Amino acid sequence: MIIQPKTRGFICTTAHPEGCAKQVTRQIDYAKGKPSIEGPKNVLVIGASTGYGLASRIVSSFAAGANTIGVYFDKAAEGSRTASAGWYNSAAFEEAAAAAGLKSYSIVGDAFSDEIKAKTIDLIRTELGKVDLVVYSVASPRRTHPKTGETFASVIKPLGATYTNKTVNFHSGEVTQATIEPATEDELRQTIAVMGGEDWQMWIDELRGAGVLAEGATTVSYSYIGPEITHAVYREGTIGAAKNDLEATARRLNDQLGANGGRAYVSVNKALVTQSSSAIPVVPLYISALYKVMKEQGIHEGCIEQMYRLFSERLYVSGETPVDEKGLIRIDDWEMRPDIQAEVAKRWADLTTENVFELSDLEGYRREFFQLFGFETDGVDYEADVDPEVSILNQR
Repeated sequence: MIIQPKTRGFICTTAHPEGCAKQVTRQIDYAKGKPSIEGPKNVLVIGASTGYGLASRIVSSFAAGANTIGVYFDKAAEGSRTASAGWYNSAAFEEAAAAAGLKSYSIVGDAFSDEIKAKTIDLIRTELGKVDLVVYSVASPRRTHPKTGETFASVIKPLGATYTNKTVNFHSGEVTQATIEPATEDELRQTIAVMGGEDWQMWIDELRGAGVLAEGATTVSYSYIGPEITHAVYREGTIGAAKNDLEATARRLNDQLGANGGRAYVSVNKALVTQSSSAIPVVPLYISALYKVMKEQGIHEGCIEQMYRLFSERLYVSGETPVDEKGLIRIDDWEMRPDIQAEVAKRWADLTTENVFELSDLEGYRREFFQLFGFETDGVDYEADVDPEVSILNQR
């Protein structure tokens, strides 16, 4: 079939297998072209099929030479429906890992469930023995609690007061005002249950209890802080409350693992185009302005560049891992440079529909959004007939 992008708001409902494979290959080539990392040997990535999770898996394999298990919830093609982008990404990754002689396995299912945790533990025990790095990078709008059966849904809302600021329709370029009503107490509770640290804690507890977490193991999860522009809807909103819970979990895990030389961190990463970030009002416009400024300064990074820097300059350096006063790893350091933020704030004040393409990199944002799904990728013939049904090697 000929696969074209079909969008519904901030969601793309189709994905292109060849385009996704090209994007994965580009990241692999980047990792292979950098100095090798003396780091982990056996890595579990929970949430491994897109974004920072996928990039973490690529860096682990192709820069550090590690064996990996990826856990993710993606769907295969069915009838006229394409597979999800994460499915195609993972198929390309598994093929490249096999060609490189690396052990690599995929478990497709609900990472929140007891079933998938048990299945993963059995696979670790059988194929790897133990894992020495656990990356927790799950991004989901919903979670069913494995013990109570309650299903939680997250919301992106401010706390305490109505919030209004600029936002953009990144398809049309129209800059408007977005107004978001504050979250209720129950919406806050549910968002923390989905996006906080409880499931990360459950994973580490299960891995330790089963004896498949290596002595001295490291675990890391990902967060974002961002500038004042986005704080009301992000860091000081429901998502920020969930991230506070995630960071408290990291401190607790660090204490628990530290007795055997282990470590737990939250890495605060740079703002990037993701399926999740595109859904947050205000954020796409901020990212577009940020991209323009950072590209002009020659310091723009994507997922793979961020994760290589995380592994090579923070997690696996001689001596102690550099952290801020709260114990957080800051790979958003270039984004948050005072000169970068001052320029972004200056442009933000002036942004309108008429000048958005001049003052920001909205076109770059829009292109990266479609590249998440394998579209607008150089070297792909989008008029060619392609088979949407792609199998994943070593799927368990």
